[in-house]
Amino acid sequence: MTARTTAAHGVRGKPDAAKAKRAVLIGLDWGTTSLRAYLFDAAGEVLDTRISTAGIMNLPVPAEEGGFDAAFDEACGVWLAQGSALPVLAAGMVGSAQGWVSAPYVETPASEDALVASIVKVRAACGVELAVVPGVLEPGALPNVMRGEETQIFGALGAQAGAHAAPASRPAAQAQTQAVAQTLIGLPGTHAKWVVMEGASIARFYTFMTGEVYAALTAHTILGRTMKRPVVPDTAAFLRGVTVAREHGCAGVLATAFSTRTLGLTDQLAADEQPDYLSGLLIGHELAGLEAVLARRDVELAACAPRLIGADALCERYRLALAQFGCGGAQIVHRATERGLWRIAVRAGLVVGAGQTA
Repeated sequence: MTARTTAAHGVRGKPDAAKAKRAVLIGLDWGTTSLRAYLFDAAGEVLDTRISTAGIMNLPVPAEEGGFDAAFDEACGVWLAQGSALPVLAAGMVGSAQGWVSAPYVETPASEDALVASIVKVRAACGVELAVVPGVLEPGALPNVMRGEETQIFGALGAQAGAHAAPASRPAAQAQTQAVAQTLIGLPGTHAKWVVMEGASIARFYTFMTGEVYAALTAHTILGRTMKRPVVPDTAAFLRGVTVAREHGCAGVLATAFSTRTLGLTDQLAADEQPDYLSGLLIGHELAGLEAVLARRDVELAACAPRLIGADALCERYRLALAQFGCGGAQIVHRATERGLWRIAVRAGLVVGAGQTA
């Protein structure tokens, strides 16, 4: 897919009548801090993209004063003004309790059909109806939730990347009885998620607060006082941190994190190496935790070929870190959000997909 990006918050692009005639869907990735709007043609290709800072916690005006309507109009009004009644599908925090409308979670195992069956609709002041994708809940003593990632996950299933994550340590006879293939999908970020798919359903997932903890440690603890930001990322320091977590992390991250400071004090780690070292340390602990929870289900991380969704630079870091755990088949999936929005829109009957008839 290709796209032309236009700033949307408070800015109106010049209407493109030719594109408007080809458009069949507006897809929204509406999160806490940003809003991305995609204009799709009948083949599922992105004609145009508009990016706004109007996430649900940063609306142009308060929500009770029409903030969601204002943000939607700023992002998509230029497309809607062309006169065609386009269906709109939205995913992300817009469907949370703090969003435009509450779209209750679907419990695991969660299939695409289950998401579609639980879509909630809200009507904008301009008269356009938005279909909002629900999030996913894994219930239990320690419940887990996602909202927005489920759309990316189903988009990744349609991408030609990665392979199945087959359990490697089951006895052969038992493994043969497992008819449902498993796929491992990783979504690095502030709250990194690792999702186990069984067939085409989200079976279970794990959330690691890696990115948020890194930000807190560097900004609000003694570790940040001796750090100096490198001009370019230091891959060697990063991998050193991954190795320390993998080989010496049995005491846990609360113990090993302090090595960021002590290695500096003993002149074994330069100030500009410390940020990447700590990054590797935390990601290494994340992967060690992932390895442990997968092993409880007789799945070896090293035998998996995960699909990674997220910013290229961060996904590349995870790919390098995974290799240190013997997992060398990780592949980065691009445009998962756009693909996911299109797939769900087709499944929901908002648009006609390739090979279907109206």
